[in-house]
Amino acid sequence: MPPYFLGSIVLIKSEAQPSADVVDGQQRLTTLTLLLSAIRANVVSNGAGDITQLIYEKGSQILGTQDRFRLSLRPRDQEFFQRYVQREDGFAQLLVLNDQSSDSRKNIRSNALMFDERLKAMTEAGRLALAQFVVTRCFLVAVATPDLDSAYRIFSVLNSRGLDLSPTDILKAEILGKISTSMRDAYTQKWEDMEEDLGRNEFGELFSHIRMVYRKAKPQGTVLKEFRDHVVNDRTSEMLVDNILIPMAEVYQELTDAEYTSTERAEAINESLRWLNRLEFKDWMPPALAFAVRHRGKPADMDSFFRDLERLAYSMLVTKVGINERIERFSRLTGEIETRADLQVEKSALQLTPGEQFATYTRLNGSLYDVLATRALSTVLLRLDALLSGGGATYDYDTTTVEHVLPQNPQAGSKWLDWFPDPAVRASVVHTLGNLALLTRKKNSSAKNYEFEKKKTAYFSKGGISPFVLTTQVLGTPEWTLPLVTGRQTELMAKLEGHWRLKGRKDLLAELGISPVAS
Repeated sequence: MPPYFLGSIVLIKSEAQPSADVVDGQQRLTTLTLLLSAIRANVVSNGAGDITQLIYEKGSQILGTQDRFRLSLRPRDQEFFQRYVQREDGFAQLLVLNDQSSDSRKNIRSNALMFDERLKAMTEAGRLALAQFVVTRCFLVAVATPDLDSAYRIFSVLNSRGLDLSPTDILKAEILGKISTSMRDAYTQKWEDMEEDLGRNEFGELFSHIRMVYRKAKPQGTVLKEFRDHVVNDRTSEMLVDNILIPMAEVYQELTDAEYTSTERAEAINESLRWLNRLEFKDWMPPALAFAVRHRGKPADMDSFFRDLERLAYSMLVTKVGINERIERFSRLTGEIETRADLQVEKSALQLTPGEQFATYTRLNGSLYDVLATRALSTVLLRLDALLSGGGATYDYDTTTVEHVLPQNPQAGSKWLDWFPDPAVRASVVHTLGNLALLTRKKNSSAKNYEFEKKKTAYFSKGGISPFVLTTQVLGTPEWTLPLVTGRQTELMAKLEGHWRLKGRKDLLAELGISPVAS
């Protein structure tokens, strides 16, 4: 077969020493080692011993030498890698291992399972041929340099020209590469601790949010470019890590996990955070980071801010504010936070204007099902259900769907048409909050036109109960009539109106200078 090119790796290597530090290429070398280990575990011939020699050099009691492993990972993963990947009997244990405490270990096991599955579908000869191909026909270009500074420069050049590295990988090389040699190991440890605590994907998201904290405008370029321009700027690397990245990472973890801790108001703050994290957009995170970094030790201020931030974000969800307008609004809020502006005054970007309150109230009180996207509507109804439950309910269900009580198209001769004989009246209430319920199952098209009693017992409940207050209200009702639906609508709107401080419609009309008749 023709040779296969695996790309370049960057090493720090002194001519006098056989070992080298890997600056770029560790993932490829780790994966190759894992693949060889998987092949070794799936062959029964003498080839297994040959593969072991490629993974580590066995020590000798006679010569007084110890086992010498070809590849070492960072200290926190090294023992795991040696035990489960490099040692002969470790791979089988890795496949059945359940407890992995880090993303890197989870990834190693996931790849091991995939390799094992593919190899088991091959013949013994095929597995040995693959090992031979990896060792003799796969090539790497090794770029070696004797010092760390030049290695980081080479790394930055290679990886600014199209190779598939995340922005955080490149920024790590650039930022840490500017730190003095005596301090670089300590700051590398700080960086890797942050990445380990958050997880690789969340760590990347953090950089996007920090970029927006400092950018305060719709992005015009890549995360990498704008982070360099607006965050790195002329700051020292030590300042970036100690004063920006570490505080932001700590706060970001608290916000995304909804695990703010304090002697007071912590649960109320975390309740707001849980509902912010359910939103389909994350544009609220930059001002949240900016505020929490500054006011983390003031639980009263945190509670007030995140209640209002939830209110603002859900208003945007309900009124379907576009992404550009959201970014502009949240960027303005971030600017107000940084200038210590009063966030409680009506003109603050954190507060809803009377017009915005009116728009939110009107949308919620209208035909909601056919206006909001499924996920957005489900989120609003779950928030409402939590308010009805007093805040103690949890919603970790695999499936949550929204269903009409009164069907959209009831069948002729059904009880539904006795209760709602006027088509215009049915159309006015069928998609409103008062006629909606939540289910923990997928939609069932055949159940939509069930009669009310059958719908309650066969579709809306399991064993006569439902985990949702909204649906329990329906189950406790003997019939479904127009007065009941409109009364329920009024009750549900009062709950949302009170929580999100949406003034009553008449009050809003008066404040906006519009007469009820004209409206």
